[in-house]
Amino acid sequence: MAGGRSLRPVAPDPARRAERGWRTRLVTCACGRFTHPREKGGADTGPSPVDRRKTGSKHHLICDGRGTPLKVITTAANVNDVTQTLALVDGIPPVAGRPGRPRRRPEALLGDKGYDSSPNRDELRRRRILPVISRKGSPNIKGIGKLRYVVEQTFALLHHFKRLAVRWERRTELHDAFVSLACSLICYRRLKRTRP
Repeated sequence: MAGGRSLRPVAPDPARRAERGWRTRLVTCACGRFTHPREKGGADTGPSPVDRRKTGSKHHLICDGRGTPLKVITTAANVNDVTQTLALVDGIPPVAGRPGRPRRRPEALLGDKGYDSSPNRDELRRRRILPVISRKGSPNIKGIGKLRYVVEQTFALLHHFKRLAVRWERRTELHDAFVSLACSLICYRRLKRTRP
């Protein structure tokens, strides 16, 4: 079929036989054939802690005290949270606002017991960041739940974009591009709300 919905003349050469294992169906509004269906999975996927038969991904997030996302990392579902602490801190972009050089490091880092690690505490102190992380086996730091709510609210805002709640992209760089776009929209909405 041509663009004008009329038939074109017959091709001079006869069509070749379809090769085995390839889709030969043409699709409207697409150039060529359907892309070959891929297997499930891809990079940065692993067995889910809830259901080991299914593979999945999860997001690790660091935000400021108001819930503005600063850095998001996508990993396999079975990657421990504590392994991504320093990568999140080092990935914070320069944040301007006050006179002087933009800040790259926070004064303190708040985390729950999932981020308890003595080597990470030492690395944070070396970066001049105060670790405020509850230790395993001891009671929680007073008021940490109220502060932790800010991070959970940011996760809810991020997963409000239905494309990110369930990962559909096989390639991690495509998924990360959607995550960056979602974070940009969250920041834009916050700025729009605060401006007169």
